[in-house]
Amino acid sequence: MSYLGAKILVTGADGFIGSHLTEALVSAGADITALAQYNSFDSHGWLDDLPEPTRRKINLVRGDIRDAAFVSRLVHGHDIVFHLAALIAIPYSYLAAQSYVETNVLGTLNMLEAARQHGTERLVCTSTSEVYGTAVKMPIDESHPLQGQSPYSASKIAADMMAEAFARSFGVPVVILRPFNTFGPRQSERAIIATIIRQALDPSCPAIMVGDATTVRDLTFVTDTAAAFMAAGIAQGIEYGQAYNAGSQRAIMIGDLIDVILELTSSRKPILQDEKRLRPTNSEVRALLADCTRFVRETGWSPQVTLREGLEQTVNWWRGRLSAKQVRLQRDFIT
Repeated sequence: MSYLGAKILVTGADGFIGSHLTEALVSAGADITALAQYNSFDSHGWLDDLPEPTRRKINLVRGDIRDAAFVSRLVHGHDIVFHLAALIAIPYSYLAAQSYVETNVLGTLNMLEAARQHGTERLVCTSTSEVYGTAVKMPIDESHPLQGQSPYSASKIAADMMAEAFARSFGVPVVILRPFNTFGPRQSERAIIATIIRQALDPSCPAIMVGDATTVRDLTFVTDTAAAFMAAGIAQGIEYGQAYNAGSQRAIMIGDLIDVILELTSSRKPILQDEKRLRPTNSEVRALLADCTRFVRETGWSPQVTLREGLEQTVNWWRGRLSAKQVRLQRDFIT
């Protein structure tokens, strides 16, 4: 199967992974509708940073997945729906757990109901490796116990179960894709790699502030994660209502990751622990390492970008972003 001419909806297209997926789908010749969360700033998030020729090929829509009537109208007429819209910042979930239920659980319910109502050919729902909590066994396959170690992960577990229920109860053709930690250009500084790189490169930062550097993560470059979504959208052998891991199947301790970033940025800044960046003790996920055997077997997907190559691309993106910021500040100062 091909995406050429297919009518595709991407929710959360304004975000980090969503913008990369949208860009890849445009390159594949799909007819794209991209949903950005409604805001009063006339912004479509990272979609505004895409090259103009790419943006012209996208039907940009603003709205809110918590609105069931809006979601129903939006889903109608699309062949494949990629549902990435979610609240994802783990620290904020400790402060506003209800908003995570409303967006991640009820929002996903609205997507599932709309797909059921309109006979959508396939709905790909985004899960997260956080649903596994601290690994009981590694590498982690899809049979690993689910553990709600934060309100965020609990909301994503609930969304996953709702997707499974709709597949079993109503035959909704829904695939649950479970990406492990993704990194790359356009990622916010809530993520470890983005915050380390920005602090390493930013002359206004005298030191690099981090949280727990002893945790272990499986890190996948964003173009590989976008490719995993595209594989999940059209693979013929995939099983509806089931979760599929997508990760690099390699793990690194955050302390070692910091050393690589310092080398790539030529930074000699001291590394300091910031207590505000630490999760509650029983909430911290100590280690994640993906077993993607099922997904690779059923889709043929595999990561193409090594950790170092991805870090080099991300460092270069941040260099350009900080350089552009300095130019703007100088211009504003002169005028």
